[in-house]
Amino acid sequence: MKKLAGVILSILVIYVIYYDLNHGTLPAGQKQALEASTLPTETGEPYFEKKVNPGETVLSIIELNLDGPIPVGIDQVVSDFTELNNGMQPEDIKSGETYKFPKYTQNN
Repeated sequence: MKKLAGVILSILVIYVIYYDLNHGTLPAGQKQALEASTLPTETGEPYFEKKVNPGETVLSIIELNLDGPIPVGIDQVVSDFTELNNGMQPEDIKSGETYKFPKYTQNN
């Protein structure tokens, strides 16, 4: 039984080393593209209002508005939505209510 455990552990270690050398675990050699976007605020920055239908989420509404993937991180979307709606968290939205959603532009 100890031999079998040793063989499995050896195979696992070899695979981890192989994966690390070929793919890496840190993005050190890759350039990170920084997305420039406008931060929607109540000072005239872009946003749109929409009445929420049953089953819709903040992310799905913004993706539908963009007709594609969201060009900023989810943390940024949550922060922007919360700022536009006086501290309301995205998970607290209710269907039938109208909310302000941040408007992002697709960076190609």
